[in-house]
Amino acid sequence: MMENAQLDINTVVDKAKFTAFHWNVLIWCLLIIIFDGYDLVIYGVALPLLMQEWSLSAVQAGLLASTALFGMMFGAMCFGTLSDKIGRKKTIMICVAIFSGFTFLGAFASSPVEFGVLRFIAGLGIGGVMPNVVALMTEYAPKRIRSTLVALMFSGYAIGGMTSALLGAWLVADYGWKIMFYIAIIPFLALPIIWKCLPESLMFLTKKGETKQVAEIVQKIAPEQQITASTQFAVAEVTTADQAPLRALFQQGRSSSTFMFWIAFFMCLLMVYALGSWLPKLMIQAGYSLGASMIFLFALNIGGMVGAIGGGVLADKFHLKPVLTIMFAVGAVALIMLGFNSPQAVLYTLIAIAGAATIGSQILLYTFVAQFYPATVRSTGMGWASGIGRIGAIVGPVLTGALLTFELPHQMNFLVIAIPGVIAALAIFMVNLKASVEGRIAEQKVDAPESVALAGK
Repeated sequence: MMENAQLDINTVVDKAKFTAFHWNVLIWCLLIIIFDGYDLVIYGVALPLLMQEWSLSAVQAGLLASTALFGMMFGAMCFGTLSDKIGRKKTIMICVAIFSGFTFLGAFASSPVEFGVLRFIAGLGIGGVMPNVVALMTEYAPKRIRSTLVALMFSGYAIGGMTSALLGAWLVADYGWKIMFYIAIIPFLALPIIWKCLPESLMFLTKKGETKQVAEIVQKIAPEQQITASTQFAVAEVTTADQAPLRALFQQGRSSSTFMFWIAFFMCLLMVYALGSWLPKLMIQAGYSLGASMIFLFALNIGGMVGAIGGGVLADKFHLKPVLTIMFAVGAVALIMLGFNSPQAVLYTLIAIAGAATIGSQILLYTFVAQFYPATVRSTGMGWASGIGRIGAIVGPVLTGALLTFELPHQMNFLVIAIPGVIAALAIFMVNLKASVEGRIAEQKVDAPESVALAGK
């Protein structure tokens, strides 16, 4: 590439060294995800006291829990698509304001209906922020450590959930359930700082012609890069026939892969929420104590964190497709083996593997989708995959509850929960990598890749 000629920002980002700028993006995205996880898990912490205060039955409490999940489903779909039109940064700010503000307002709810409405609206922000911070981190991460960085950032979701549980155990007994909702206002108050510190998507700025901002960011990512007034910035992504963001998910040979991602997300989140909701109950039925069953749930989440980060490292060495396929397949085997009596150490190991294959794979799925679609439709692709996945999240606990009413043998319960893992493994195996961004650019290396070039001002 000639100096002062066309500068491909994808190449600059891919080959960049990890700088202070990358640390800034990682830390702010991580903090947003931590608060996102905190706001989602907060309901479980408040649930026992809410049931007592409002005399709720188990069914009513379950319906209240699902309001946030429904909100997350619509939020992921709507804000993912909106982000590709108005930018990642503005959309993230809107989502943070919604989930933080409306979770805080939940403390002032005077009835279950009012509380449910507020949780639904908060869910819109919780679901909407996830695909956007993943998209932003993906777009700025150097290629050699991209999957690792996104997995590290997404582990903040589990950190937020565990923080919520620990704070709940520490504060709720003395101050009541409302204190948890008061704490949730912190991200809302921090919005001016987030606005100042969080950068906009480089791809979005380039396509919008914001040359001055692009030049400033490129200099932070690659200080050695020489930029002059005549430098042109380009996004080396094939965009022919990519029109409306949603329609673009089914163009350029992406249709079958889009459906495969949707199936994988649905099955993965079905398993995540089925195990998260019912694992203690399933283990109690198998003859374990309540205390031991709670430790199983902790092992599941620890396995999820280790699986996400370890899977991210492996994906940077190999590729997300084989890593995810193997993780889902191994997870299905671990779930089947959970149905049989084993020594406790083996049992904890199997549950940790199941956590890695469900919670960990969910995080890596976001990374895979983010790397598969072009920047112009990246948030739309993740938003819709996540939204479809949320249907699985709603269905999972209900199906597992129904399964338990049949009073099947212990082995059969885990066999049924393992089936979605097999389906998810097959779905990822059938994703067509040639239709991905990297595949299309590689295919057209012989010709000049289509790009969006913007003259420097």
